[in-house]
Amino acid sequence: MPANPLSRRELLERCLALGTVTIAAPVSVPAAATAWQQHEKSLPPTPFCELGPFYKRLAPKTGSLRGPSDPGLPLSVAGRVFSVRGDALPEAVIEVWQADHLGRYDNEGYRYRARLRPNGKGKYEFDSVMPGHYPARVCQHIHYLVIAPGHKPLTTQLYFATDPAFEGDPDKNYGRDPLITSRELVRPVTLTGDPQQVLAAVHFDIVLEKL
Repeated sequence: MPANPLSRRELLERCLALGTVTIAAPVSVPAAATAWQQHEKSLPPTPFCELGPFYKRLAPKTGSLRGPSDPGLPLSVAGRVFSVRGDALPEAVIEVWQADHLGRYDNEGYRYRARLRPNGKGKYEFDSVMPGHYPARVCQHIHYLVIAPGHKPLTTQLYFATDPAFEGDPDKNYGRDPLITSRELVRPVTLTGDPQQVLAAVHFDIVLEKL
């Protein structure tokens, strides 16, 4: 591969000069190059999911939702925030909130609530516990509200393929929870550690649409 590969525009201009490509009016070379690049890098946006009734503003800026003595299965969540063109969005702000391991939300304080900023490559991460079930919802989940300059705000939810509600087959059974808008929101869970200290890890990338 060349050390300094041609830009899409330069490549199109060279191909036009050699007669190996033609562009029909009214499409211009810059417009064709932009469309080509956007098509190559296009990522599907993360599906929307309900905000829910338990959102609270002014969540603390922390990556540690789990206290050292908190009961429940320890959970680590990480991912990156992208635009649909595949660009990292380090200026994004991510708010997350969830129930504790018994399915209870802290509506008086800010337990299991956080406000996160990705690093320069768009990566975010936080530690928590696997949220519990509660009567009004079928599946375990974590809420997200994500904003970034120049992009549409997103509310969505993260679900877990290990949820007993799916009976081991989220492809078939994710629709048991009517608020799950897409199979894409149900993510695999990796169990790590030793028998005395098992940790669940989940990867959840976020893709935002342009305004």
